[in-house]
Amino acid sequence: MSEITLVRHGQANTAARDEQSYDRLSPLGHQQAEWLGAHLRHARHTHSRIYCGTLRRHAETALSMGYDEAQLIRDPRLNEMEYFTLAQAMEREHGLAIPEAREGFVAHMPKVFAAWEADQIAAAPESFQDFAGRTEAALNEIAAGDGPALVVTSGGLIAMVMRHCLGLQTEATARMALAILNTSLHRLHNIGGLWSPVLFNAIPHLEDPERHFARTHL
Repeated sequence: MSEITLVRHGQANTAARDEQSYDRLSPLGHQQAEWLGAHLRHARHTHSRIYCGTLRRHAETALSMGYDEAQLIRDPRLNEMEYFTLAQAMEREHGLAIPEAREGFVAHMPKVFAAWEADQIAAAPESFQDFAGRTEAALNEIAAGDGPALVVTSGGLIAMVMRHCLGLQTEATARMALAILNTSLHRLHNIGGLWSPVLFNAIPHLEDPERHFARTHL
């Protein structure tokens, strides 16, 4: 089995309140990705396979990291859950207001995840189980390939991978999703036949004090 490194996309459109508007990198998001790509080249981290979802922000991140379009293996199973859609449905169906600031999502996301897992969101674009299943299927297929793989995806999917690897409960999965930084690195090794995280939420390309401003979650 191959080593897998997951990367969350760069900062997207933080003013968005729907899926389509969110799906593009901000200027800072492009810069974060450029710095990450430069770091990987300087550290001589090479990957024989480059995967990403089919969302615009995934491809923009990979391209800004320095990869060519022809290198990208696009897989819709690596796309993010539609959190804006889920949150809007929760508001309509259960009266749970969508927070205006990031701090409000600390309580909001676990409630959405719990209702989603329990099939209590009638207008959910996909079930929690389907999201978990496609995440696991994509991971297993990538793992079966040759050579180290880099996967550019989103925070919710990375949190679901960690749930799969560590047996996390739903509330912990939601908290993990909230913690994941833009352009952070998450590396999985196969240990005793099981996938284990050996790196989580690493941002070596943003450790310089002059780049601390670029440590973003949204």
